[in-house]
Amino acid sequence: MSTSELTWFKSSYSGSQGDDCVEVALSGRPQEPTTAVRVRDSKLDRSPRLTLNPVAWQSFLSYAARD
Repeated sequence: MSTSELTWFKSSYSGSQGDDCVEVALSGRPQEPTTAVRVRDSKLDRSPRLTLNPVAWQSFLSYAARD
């Protein structure tokens, strides 16, 4: 799947006022596990993208959710 075919989504914590945020897209075939998590700047469609494996992404989310 090319990155142009990905479906990008923003965090549910993002504001609707053009706030700084990131978008995420999940790679993989439908009905199969995610093979890669892609992250980009929400304000720049063609910004550099970070690609993580699902384990690294889950580790990041766990870290970010800590108080």
